[in-house]
Amino acid sequence: MKTLRLIGSLAFVLGLFVAIFVGMPWYIYHDPTLPWWLKIAVYCLMGGILLVLMMVAIEQRKGKTPGEELLPTESRTRILLQNSAEVSGCEITDILGLVKGHTIYAIWLGKDLSALIRLVLGGELTEYTEMMGRARKVATNRMITQAEKLGADAIINVRYMTTSVIGSAAELLAYGTAVKLSSTVA
Repeated sequence: MKTLRLIGSLAFVLGLFVAIFVGMPWYIYHDPTLPWWLKIAVYCLMGGILLVLMMVAIEQRKGKTPGEELLPTESRTRILLQNSAEVSGCEITDILGLVKGHTIYAIWLGKDLSALIRLVLGGELTEYTEMMGRARKVATNRMITQAEKLGADAIINVRYMTTSVIGSAAELLAYGTAVKLSSTVA
């Protein structure tokens, strides 16, 4: 099903660009009879929209949307991430400073089309959920890399901030305070 949606998205994008950037100028400056290649481009455009619409509708009927089981942020590091100012069972011995990770992610026009259709039919915009999940993972890993360079044991007060940049692009910033820890004395 995901493959059919991808094929529909590709057909839509190809048809759209051929129709707009080749077909319209040709139509304006030539014989008003539509050539075969412009007809195919328009059919690709319409067929792509129809195929994506059908796939999204079928997915919603089944109650299963792609990307439902997003993987949590995986990090192969010894650094503890904490959204509070304290670490239970440990004492903060040194504050190393602010660490941050930053990224800007976007989805391509085909996935944007799927999301627009989902706006009409209702339901979770899984294309954007997947995009933000990947962005969060990248930003977190960049923040952890900065903390590792400082020799941190943990990052406390971890926060995330998002901003819409343009169209389907979103900026994600992960930040926190890198600290050194020691075990609590009894």
